[in-house]
Amino acid sequence: MKVTFTAHTGCMGTKANSIQSIEAGYENGASIVEFDLNYDKNGEPVLSHDAPRGNEVTLDDAFGKVASYENIRVNVDVKDDRYLEKVKPIAEKYGIENRIFFTGIHDGFVEKAKSTGVEYYLNVSVDKKRKHTEEYLLSLVKKVKDAGAIGINFHHGNATKKLVKTFHENGLLVSIWTVDNKIAMRRILSFSPDNITTRKPDKLRKIIK
Repeated sequence: MKVTFTAHTGCMGTKANSIQSIEAGYENGASIVEFDLNYDKNGEPVLSHDAPRGNEVTLDDAFGKVASYENIRVNVDVKDDRYLEKVKPIAEKYGIENRIFFTGIHDGFVEKAKSTGVEYYLNVSVDKKRKHTEEYLLSLVKKVKDAGAIGINFHHGNATKKLVKTFHENGLLVSIWTVDNKIAMRRILSFSPDNITTRKPDKLRKIIK
């Protein structure tokens, strides 16, 4: 099974959107680290889930840290798209533009995401009642393709083997969040998705091995 796993920001008990979180993800074997993207009062990209209050880690510093690690990728979870065009130039400064991708992209963020030239997953709220039907799954495939996304990103509670299979058959990737306990990890791994996001990369790494 070829599956990557993303260390959710704040993994291993670290502070969310911190340099320590990036370090913990790398040190615990994650192939991807995640953090939230927002902007300070001057419109500069910073790491923050909610509206920044000051003293946040800058995206520049975060990308600089990532660049010190060979091959690790970055899942930039977009919380605000107003200045999304600033992300790729900062990545290019550190030579990691091919190691970043966006999640958090919903319908309202699609056009701005397209304009950046950065790959992105489309975040989708999967309908629990219809997630087993072929017609509904194909409608999700169309939605993701029409958005220009590389795949779908959604909550693990709505994951099914049929959903993953349908997306793979249509040339799309599947990323599932946020899976933190061993039972759920084993369940999701049995569906063979492309990526799993977790706050416990150490546990998921052991299970995969």
